[in-house]
Amino acid sequence: MRRYLKLLWIQLRSSMLLALQYRWDFLVDGAISLFYAVTAVAPLLVVFSGRDRIAGWTAPEALLVSGWFILLDAIIDGAISPSLTSVTDHIRQGTLDFVLLKPADAQFLVSTARFQPWKLSNGVAALAVFVYSFQKMGRTPHLVGAFTSVALLGVSTALLYSLWILTVSAAFYVVKVDNLSYLFTSIFDAARWPATVFKGTVRFLFTFVIPLALMTTYPAEALLGRLEPYKVAASILGTVAFAAFARLVWLRSIAKYTSASG
Repeated sequence: MRRYLKLLWIQLRSSMLLALQYRWDFLVDGAISLFYAVTAVAPLLVVFSGRDRIAGWTAPEALLVSGWFILLDAIIDGAISPSLTSVTDHIRQGTLDFVLLKPADAQFLVSTARFQPWKLSNGVAALAVFVYSFQKMGRTPHLVGAFTSVALLGVSTALLYSLWILTVSAAFYVVKVDNLSYLFTSIFDAARWPATVFKGTVRFLFTFVIPLALMTTYPAEALLGRLEPYKVAASILGTVAFAAFARLVWLRSIAKYTSASG
């Protein structure tokens, strides 16, 4: 474990040094983060402009869901996507050999190959949305719920990472997986809305098949102190099982890899 933590630190430091070569990106990304936060919550504010409550959510409460959406999107763009999207190029070109020959787990190496620290500035925008939401409600976050929401953030991150691993694993079988990435991104956009807004098959899909509710609605409900404990337990167990499945798929997929020398 200590060895892998050291490797992670080396990868993070390398990404930071690379990012510092373009310091103006920090200011540019900060401005973009602010603009993105506004565009992320604008549709919700428009919908609530003519009514006080939708599907059991007030406007400030629903803003919490949008805040979690912005935060998770920052994690995807800053920590998950940069590394894993480059794997498909390695697979097409047959250059994944250089990763497989290293004395460390291949999944760990490809998952931590690159970070984009400036993208994480969206997290500041998400925090601003949280503060504004509770200010509008005239209350503070539920104490136990705050700890629960932090745990759910880890669960959501693991779930998103596992979904990306499955998408990348598809590159071992098909030539191009860009469309799958775009499809996932488009579906994830629906996570900015509370899950109860959706009905019927769509709600079932976003709760159990592609659990967007777990990623944004559940943490928001935890902060409000109204998330049932069984949902937390089910989320953790389900994510552990899904992560194990993604790991198995990755191992089976990498066994199919034909290197450039093969």
